[in-house]
Amino acid sequence: MPRATPAGSDDSAPGFSFPAIGRKKITAAFDGGRLTSDGGVLLLAQAERAMGLRRRLAACIADPRDPVRVIHRLDDILRARVFAIACGYEDADDLDALRDDPGFRLALDKLPGSGAGLASQPTMSRWENAPTTRELARMMAAMIDIYCISYPAAPAAVTLDIDDTCDVVHGYQQLSFWNGHHGERCFLPIHVYDTATGRPVAMLLRTGKTPSGAEAAGHIRRLVRHLRRHWPETHITIRGDGHYGRPEVMAFCEAAGVDYVFGLPTNAALRADPEIVAAADACAVKRAQRQYPVLRNYAETRYGAKSWKCQRRVVARIEASTLGMDIRYVVTSLAEGSAEHIYDTLYCARGNAENLIKRHKTQLASDRTSCRSANANQMRIILHTAAYWLVWRIQQEIPKAAALATAEFATLRLRLLKVAARVIETATRIRVAFASACPDASLFRTLATGLRPAPT
Repeated sequence: MPRATPAGSDDSAPGFSFPAIGRKKITAAFDGGRLTSDGGVLLLAQAERAMGLRRRLAACIADPRDPVRVIHRLDDILRARVFAIACGYEDADDLDALRDDPGFRLALDKLPGSGAGLASQPTMSRWENAPTTRELARMMAAMIDIYCISYPAAPAAVTLDIDDTCDVVHGYQQLSFWNGHHGERCFLPIHVYDTATGRPVAMLLRTGKTPSGAEAAGHIRRLVRHLRRHWPETHITIRGDGHYGRPEVMAFCEAAGVDYVFGLPTNAALRADPEIVAAADACAVKRAQRQYPVLRNYAETRYGAKSWKCQRRVVARIEASTLGMDIRYVVTSLAEGSAEHIYDTLYCARGNAENLIKRHKTQLASDRTSCRSANANQMRIILHTAAYWLVWRIQQEIPKAAALATAEFATLRLRLLKVAARVIETATRIRVAFASACPDASLFRTLATGLRPAPT
């Protein structure tokens, strides 16, 4: 059975020293006793209880173990892994050191000084590799349920941004594929976000080649079908770049009553369209006459490629500058709104989804998909998405006037999760003593109160 962290000092810990100050020697050792450097994990625990993440995800996985021999329940293993990811410990190896951390023990409803420690790295690794493809599909569906339930009532409309991102592989892993555009052997996982609110919707690991129209349409069809179970009346709009402006995707959206705004690659027919040519010539002449460094204009037309079954509305953003002419195209099912509104207000807003992908990949290290098995790597993406949800939930409780209300996840981790605390356990109570000089003590107290479950 793992040891419990000692409450007092450990005289056997090796010491070291720092330069003297005021003729006084400075000696140090890691012998402070029952301390945690991640006191904010208790906020994560309250956020998890409020959202019910562990209950929903753990229910998707079968547990074939003998109940008599089980020390670590599946939901405890899941919580420990997700909490560690949110706190910046993205590798399962870190759990070997954290298994007796008093902050993590409290977050998992364990006493700091007694009982078995948290699950170790081998247990975590076995668990990550255990779910079947069918169980992973159920977990991904559960993540969409969590997204829908995060709204107190069904919204009148949502706009979802879909994009894929390069995830460089660590070797010859399942689904790895050479991508000439990125110049890497990689995965191209698909991310879907409700960008206006920062909510994650769905994350799917896939091979490193650009999705075909049939594949993209299949993913969007399954997503919309699941959303409709919760929100039959909600108006859904899908946004994406040129990878998703495929005839199969547009045909499905039109048949399902889903609006779309997709990037459209240029071609000779669009460049020769009389409406766009006239607008581009007028823009170039006006810029030259008024000697502007750059001038922007907009145009729209009805266009139908040979692979399309009908003509669709195409909006062109025209930009004339001293360097030449640049024209970008968007295809949309929306009949309302000017060409400028469609491009600048609607389509360009999808750029913020790339910032959310960076949060997911860089700040929560979801690109650590180093397992040999594709199922294990999909499991990791789900765990990192769960960690994203917890940090997002904490951010929603921050007062809008506070400086951290719009902070990046890495900043929230540094200021609110990586908070030192001493855990003192007596016969009748447990006291968590945070640093008196914590610069965000007032906000931390507000969050702890706001995330506290309502009395039953």
